[in-house]
Amino acid sequence: MKNFTTEQKQLARYAKALGHPVRIAILELLSSQTCCYHGDMSEIIPVAKSTLSQHLNALKDAGLIQGTITPPTVKYCINRENWERAREMFSNLLHELKREGFVC
Repeated sequence: MKNFTTEQKQLARYAKALGHPVRIAILELLSSQTCCYHGDMSEIIPVAKSTLSQHLNALKDAGLIQGTITPPTVKYCINRENWERAREMFSNLLHELKREGFVC
């Protein structure tokens, strides 16, 4: 069995965290803020609070966001350092795939 690199494992964690439309909506909301979002996101993103909490935790566990939950409000923002790292990792992967080409 192949041993996966630390970078491959981290990229997979980021990809998994981005794998749901609610999480994309959360990231879009947070990226539009000039500072941390503080409020009830369920008023903006139409899902149950428990569902929203699960998605926030998945993004937080992946390191893409940082913050706290104090029901019923949340205080979250993009983790800029990790977001930049994820962007670079995805960019490198896509560039490498493009460079190699797709030959069947």
